[in-house]
Amino acid sequence: MDIRNLRGSVVALITPFHTDGSVNFEKLRELVEWHIASRTDAILVLGTTGESSTMTHEEDDEVLRCAIETAAGRIPIIAGTGSNSTQTMLEKSRKAQALGADGLLLITPYYNKGNAEGIYRHFTAVADAVSIPCILYNVPGRTGCSISVENVEKLSRHPNICGIKEASGDMSYAMRIAHCIGPDFALWSGNDDITVPLLSIGGSGVISVWANVMPRECHDMVTDYLEGRREQAAAAAVRYLDLMNALFIEVNPIPVKTALNLMGRAVGPFRLPLCEMAPANVARLRTIMEEAGLPA
Repeated sequence: MDIRNLRGSVVALITPFHTDGSVNFEKLRELVEWHIASRTDAILVLGTTGESSTMTHEEDDEVLRCAIETAAGRIPIIAGTGSNSTQTMLEKSRKAQALGADGLLLITPYYNKGNAEGIYRHFTAVADAVSIPCILYNVPGRTGCSISVENVEKLSRHPNICGIKEASGDMSYAMRIAHCIGPDFALWSGNDDITVPLLSIGGSGVISVWANVMPRECHDMVTDYLEGRREQAAAAAVRYLDLMNALFIEVNPIPVKTALNLMGRAVGPFRLPLCEMAPANVARLRTIMEEAGLPA
């Protein structure tokens, strides 16, 4: 499926595990079906929220294969294939393409970071080597480095780079790259709490953590804005803001997986170094979920 003209709500899907830590593929299929039924516009697997940094390459392949087979062409599947090693990212991206992914999410080189030219080459090495569209991922709070405005300008002109997931939370930065938006390059919110503001400067939607627990509401909020019902979209953003923020009271994806388990979705535990939330934070999360109308 072509994601170059994709708009709406893309869920950054969690990876469900059994109690022994193995991937729960039956639950993964259930979640994919739930998102399709809830009108989620695309599914991102193997991102930060999917705990991909704790998974083997073989597990990555099997999760992606499961999602693609379950979706069966009904919804685009985007694969997070990023790495701080450009060669590893290249190998994972080629494999994701071979498995049938509709697009790739490529992160900046965390830990070893790279200078501006190195970061530019990091992305172009993959974009030059695959034929499916690539989305850049700017999340300096996780990686310790950012994609410079100048690099966004250059990369936005690459024929195989179709957008950027902007997750710095810096509206000034978003404004400075907004001029790159066009028919071939989209701006995606990577922070649920500022999705509507990013839509107001030409954004195409959100790659969302919140959508894991309220997929229909996230889809409707973005669709309302894009179709001109901006007051409704703004009202939803305000109504669910506390929940969006509560999903980050501890490091993602601990709160969102905890929320899903409280909802009865039974998505299982985490992999170290992630572990259970502090009891006080669970109580706080439960209260906010109930206020938002979620079972907890």
